Amino acid sequence: MGRQTTAKADARRRKKTARTSAATSAATVTATSSKSAATKKPRVENPTARGTSTAKRPAAEKSAATKTTAKRPTTGKPAATKTTPGRKPPAKKSAGRKPPTKSTAGTKSSTGAKSTATATGTAKSTSVLRHAWAHLREDFARVSAYPLTTYYLILVSVLALTGLGLVMVLSASSITSYDGGEGSSFAYFNKQALFAGIGIALMIVASLMPLRVWRGLAWWAMFGGVVMQAAVFVPGFGKEAKGNANWIGFGGLQVQPSEFLKVALALWLGLILAQKYGRMTTFGHAMIPVVPGVLIAVGLVVGGNDLGTGLVLMAMAVVCLFIGGFPMKYFLLLGGVLTAAVVFFVLSSENRLKRIQAMFTGHADQTAADTMGQAWQSNHGLFSLASGGWLGVGLGASREKWSWLPEAHNDFIFAIIGEELGLIGSLVVVFVFAVLGYGMVRVVMRSENLMVQVTTAGYFALLIGQAAINIGVVTGLLPVIGLPLPFVSYGGSSIIASLLAVGVLLSFARSEPGAEAAIAVHKGRLRSSFAVFARKRRK
Repeated sequence: MGRQTTAKADARRRKKTARTSAATSAATVTATSSKSAATKKPRVENPTARGTSTAKRPAAEKSAATKTTAKRPTTGKPAATKTTPGRKPPAKKSAGRKPPTKSTAGTKSSTGAKSTATATGTAKSTSVLRHAWAHLREDFARVSAYPLTTYYLILVSVLALTGLGLVMVLSASSITSYDGGEGSSFAYFNKQALFAGIGIALMIVASLMPLRVWRGLAWWAMFGGVVMQAAVFVPGFGKEAKGNANWIGFGGLQVQPSEFLKVALALWLGLILAQKYGRMTTFGHAMIPVVPGVLIAVGLVVGGNDLGTGLVLMAMAVVCLFIGGFPMKYFLLLGGVLTAAVVFFVLSSENRLKRIQAMFTGHADQTAADTMGQAWQSNHGLFSLASGGWLGVGLGASREKWSWLPEAHNDFIFAIIGEELGLIGSLVVVFVFAVLGYGMVRVVMRSENLMVQVTTAGYFALLIGQAAINIGVVTGLLPVIGLPLPFVSYGGSSIIASLLAVGVLLSFARSEPGAEAAIAVHKGRLRSSFAVFARKRRK
């Protein structure tokens, strides 16, 4: 009897302990799930459409919800939250509140999205630019490494300048040619076209000559140039024009020998300096025959009262001696002698002094009583450039060429270019000259022959240096010097000599490593093309 009572009491105790532990575990699980639900960040799709968050509820409402959760039955699944009768559910209550205009989280997320999108777009643009720049560098390197790039740079730029020169000579000289007794506006143009044709023919022939031919012709070219220049002082044979005795005439044809002397001097200096390289250690070895040859050439030209051409010859000699490794102490000595000579010839001529003075005074030098003063030509050159504007007044529509601007088709043709083609056209001409200069620099840098390097440097001073002087004169940066713009200005001797110099440069460009093989490939393609045409004709 006592055992049964004890067993029943033990069973009741076990049931009570089991119920107590089950209730405790259920309450713990429910409280944990409530805390996790309360701390979990809700997903917000539209911040402006939601009500006030749970964090803004009153503290009493939060405690009531916590007590209700603690009294849920232990059914294995968390029960729904009980609410007090007569009170609206918390969701409805918060939904009934007035929504804020914009939440801080939404602002931060939208700002971050915008900054991320901006950074992504900038990164994409930068990558595209880097990719394009890399491709451009690769293309430039491939074109630059091609053996005939130098050849085509020089050839195309020279042909472009020559073609532009023919057009501008026709435009600039049409009025003066018709009014000057020629009876045709095409008189100067026809002569210039004939001279350009002769020069292009000589250029083609010269470009086919190998380097050994130019070595053999250097002394003969220098001798012939000096003899022709000395002939201007022979009575009845030399011709004088505008105060300069710098022409020779025979059979109705006039030639300016100083233009051909420029070509010969650079070729001769290239040969001499290449032969004497490394051996100019003594005064005699350094000076002879380089210095006497330069002084004879410059003296003959300046003796004919043509200081402008003499300055070009001096510049060519200085550049050639510098590239050829002339000793510095003798180089400075020769430079001092040439500078002293220039100063003497400038100070001894009143006309040259007035030109230098006009460069600084400009309009102030012109008075009502002296409308044809020293500044007339330079001032009207500036008027012509200024009236062109950005795009010019139009090809053939220049007003200064109507006998206002002296030498409009010759030394001041760049002013007509600026007036008719504008600043854009003027810059294009300067750019083409820059391309030609770059081609000559490539010849110097890529050649291993000192004669080629020295001669090309001399032609650089001749063509690019003379073009810079001419443009400086027209723009008023330098005093008026009678120098034509290479390939563009009117003048038979100038364009023939310039194209002959270009032929020598093209011959040097053909000697670049790999150029002969590339030319052979081009010849093979040309022959195959003609063969295809021949087959079509036979059919």
